[in-house]
Amino acid sequence: MIDFTHCEVNKFRAYGGANGNKINVRYQGEGYMLKFPPAPTRSKTISYTNSCISEYLCCHIFELLGIRAQETLLGTYTDQRGCEKVVVACKDFTEGGKRLIEFAQLKNTCINSSQNGYGTELASILQAMEEQTLIPADQLKAHFWDVFIVDALLGNFDRHNGNWGILVDEERQTAEIAPVYDCGSCLYPQLGAQEMEAVLNDESEINRRIHEYPTSAIMDGGAKISYPRFIASLQNEDCNQALERISARIDMARIETLIQQTPGLLPIQRDFYRIMIRARKEQVLDCGMEQLLRAREQRPDGPVEQGMTLF
Repeated sequence: MIDFTHCEVNKFRAYGGANGNKINVRYQGEGYMLKFPPAPTRSKTISYTNSCISEYLCCHIFELLGIRAQETLLGTYTDQRGCEKVVVACKDFTEGGKRLIEFAQLKNTCINSSQNGYGTELASILQAMEEQTLIPADQLKAHFWDVFIVDALLGNFDRHNGNWGILVDEERQTAEIAPVYDCGSCLYPQLGAQEMEAVLNDESEINRRIHEYPTSAIMDGGAKISYPRFIASLQNEDCNQALERISARIDMARIETLIQQTPGLLPIQRDFYRIMIRARKEQVLDCGMEQLLRAREQRPDGPVEQGMTLF
């Protein structure tokens, strides 16, 4: 893995966010946000979470599925105490005069929104996407639901309004959807090797981590969305279309090759990521597609209506 220890640090650039420390470094002439793993809040068997590995893998999986994501490099950094940590370098996509407007900030400009910028009620988010004027609403909604489906595949519990957004260039008066970033909450980052092995040895534990948690950070009717139940409900036609788009792009062989080629992983980690992603695909996305195809057979000439699912 790349050793980032001696990279030049740009002390004039700093980052927000609660999950782990971050510094800006120069690597091969370009700026990167170097993210350090936070200490785990649940597991007692590991010193630091696997969030940097999750960030690296999941950004690359988004790219494999045709969604532009932040460029990431996996490496190590040795601090002043001599402690070596696995880190992820995320290429700074705001260089060159662009500025990131988080969706939470954009949502705050929508004066008819029923919640503030960080309110994650689905209806409020969809309303804000219709009201904002930087990106065509249909384009923004398609991106939102594509990301939602991939997050369902990867088990992301923390995709909120503060970690996706729009890149703007005020001088050129242009706006574009920002690359997907902040994927460190995917793929169960607080599980250590022993816990991963215990999960893989117990089918009920695998199923629990698919059907019970993690949930989405987005809420529907005041409750966090269950990925399997929401997708199978077919209650949102834009989500249904995203399910079809993303399902058609998934190539598990390419995803498994990515996992196999990721440096520094233990064999149990490779097995865990491979098995859990495949299980989530089969039990969340594939089951949703089965429901959708049955509903399409009932109404081949129009969108699926809520309540048409066959359980």
